[in-house]
Amino acid sequence: MCGFVGLVGVERASAAAATMLQALQHRGQDACGVASVDDGRVRIVKDLGMVSSVLSLGTLASLPGSAAIGHVRYPTVGAGVRDDAQPFHTRRPGVVMAHNGNVTNVPEIEAWLRRRGVRVLSGCDVEPIMLVFAEALSGSGVEHVKDAVRAVFERVRGAYTCVALLEVEGQQTLVAFRDPHGVRPGVYGKNAQGAWCVASESVALDAMDFELAGEIPPGSVMFMRPGEAARVEAVLPPRSRRCMFERIYFARPDSMMSDGRVFNVRWALGERLGEEWRAKGLAADVVVPVPDTSRPAAQAMAETLGLPFREGFIKNRYSGRTFIMPDARARQSALRLKLNPIPEILEGKRVILVDDSVVRGATVRRLAEIVRLAKPREVHLAIFSPPVKNPCYYGIDMPSRDELVAAKLPEAEWARAFGVDTVTFLSVEGLRATAGSPACMACFDGDYPVPVSDAERNAIVADRRGA
Repeated sequence: MCGFVGLVGVERASAAAATMLQALQHRGQDACGVASVDDGRVRIVKDLGMVSSVLSLGTLASLPGSAAIGHVRYPTVGAGVRDDAQPFHTRRPGVVMAHNGNVTNVPEIEAWLRRRGVRVLSGCDVEPIMLVFAEALSGSGVEHVKDAVRAVFERVRGAYTCVALLEVEGQQTLVAFRDPHGVRPGVYGKNAQGAWCVASESVALDAMDFELAGEIPPGSVMFMRPGEAARVEAVLPPRSRRCMFERIYFARPDSMMSDGRVFNVRWALGERLGEEWRAKGLAADVVVPVPDTSRPAAQAMAETLGLPFREGFIKNRYSGRTFIMPDARARQSALRLKLNPIPEILEGKRVILVDDSVVRGATVRRLAEIVRLAKPREVHLAIFSPPVKNPCYYGIDMPSRDELVAAKLPEAEWARAFGVDTVTFLSVEGLRATAGSPACMACFDGDYPVPVSDAERNAIVADRRGA
C-alpha cells in the first residue's frame, strides 16, 4: 500500500508534488521520492523517511520543471531500502513511473525480462511493470502507449494503479492506468490554469486546489496535457472490485472514492454494526472510538444504539500508524505513546470500544490492557469490519494466514485472547450489503478477484519474511 501523485503543467511541479504527498503520508511512512522532468531531463530524489525529512526546500529546488511524479512508500514487496523507493526511471524509452498496489507474479515477469536481456535491479514491483511497459512500447503515439498498457495488463497480475511521465506524440504527457479490477484507487483532477494531476486519493488534489474530475477507469489508460481535455482509452473490459479495506482503514475519511466520501462509508458501516450488536442483546453505557479511523463508525453506532459517544483517548498526533510499522514489538510499543486513556470516561462504565479491524491481534490486546487500567466495569470490543481470515496479496501487509489471529483461533476464544468481555465483528453479509456493488473483500471472505497460484503465494510470503 502506497500513495502517488503526478502533475503536468504546474509551475514548480516538484514542490507541488511534495505538498500533495504530505496529504498522502498516511499511506506510507517508510520512504518517499519525487521525480521532475524539465526539457526532457529527468531528476529524481528519493530516500528512506517521511516527506518532511526527505524533501526539503533545498532538495526541491534541484528538481525544476512543470511535470513531476511523487510517491510515499509502505513496502509490501521488497525491503525497506532506499533502492526500492519510488519513482523509477528507464532511459530507453524515457519513462518515469510510480504505482500503488502489489504484483503477484514478479518472479515470472523477471524471468521473462531476463530472456529478453533486461534485468530488474530492485525489489520494488513497480520496476517490473515499468520494464514490461517499456519493452512493449514500440513508438511514441497514443496507440503505441495503449498497446504497451495492454501488454502490462496481459502479463502483470495483481492489483496496481500506475502513473507515468513520457513523451507522447512529441509532447510531455502525464499517463495513468489502472488494472481491469480497479482494486487500488486512483483519481484525477484539473485546476483553473488547465494543469492536470492524478493521485491515490482526492485529498491530495484538495491540497493544491485541483478540482476532482473522476476516477481513473479500471482497464483504461489516460493521457493528460496542460490546456487540453483528458483523453481516456479503454484497453480491456473493466471488472471493477474496489478494495473495502481502503474504505475501512487506509483512506482518509475526507477522501472521495467511487462509492462516495470515505467518512460516509464508515458511518454506514457503524450503523450496520450497531444493528448487529443490538441483535445480540448486549447492554452498554458509552461508545468510545479508537482514534482516528473508527470515529465515524463509532458515532454512527452510538446514534443507532441511543448511547452517548465519548472520546476516551487522547491521541499523540506525532506518532505514526501502528498497522504499517514493521514488527509486532514496534506496533505495541508505539500504541501507548500514541493513545492515552481518559479514566473519567471509562471508569465504572460498560464500554463499547470501536475499532476498524483486527489483523494480528497483538495491538488490540495491548489496547485492552490500557483500557483496563482505567477500571471500566465491562469492555466490549466492536469492529466495523469482519474478521480478517485470509491473506491479502494486493497491497496490504498481511500475506500469511499464520499471522492472522482470527484464522488461528476459534471464535469462542476471541474475547479471552483479546482481553475483553465480548467481541462483535461486522458480518460479511453486513459488509456486502453496505458496499452495494461488487468489491474486493478477499481478506474477509476469501473471494480473490485475481487468482494467486501456490507458487506466487509462496514467493510473496518468502519475500515478506526476507527469505
